[in-house]
Amino acid sequence: MTGGVECVGVRDTLVQAAQRMRDLGVGALPICGEDGRLKGMLTDRDIVVQCVADGIDPSTKTAGDLAHGKPVTIGADDSIEDTLHTMREHAIRRLPVIDGQELVGIVSQADVARNLPEDRVGELVEAISGAPSNDG
Repeated sequence: MTGGVECVGVRDTLVQAAQRMRDLGVGALPICGEDGRLKGMLTDRDIVVQCVADGIDPSTKTAGDLAHGKPVTIGADDSIEDTLHTMREHAIRRLPVIDGQELVGIVSQADVARNLPEDRVGELVEAISGAPSNDG
């Protein structure tokens, strides 16, 4: 898990979100509300596909505009098996980790792969990468 995760605010523009991704060297950021609670995940792909490709000015759209539904998360105490199951079930590569109501980190496909026995890594990659991704 990567801890100390920075959020993009629901009112931040997609330009601000893209700049933060660039500055942090990441392709996804959690979207947090003014209450600090997780509202969704935003990927660089979301910005391109749901904004730029449609000719929308990313300085007029907010991260909150792209936060749809309830974000898929795991608990801080969840097992690696729970993590794998959730990633497979939802075909996602990045999974926010919640402790109570607080975002404490993100588990990526790479994080899980580094901690799995070698024979299970292929299974994980195939299960997540073989299906269309919901998180870019």
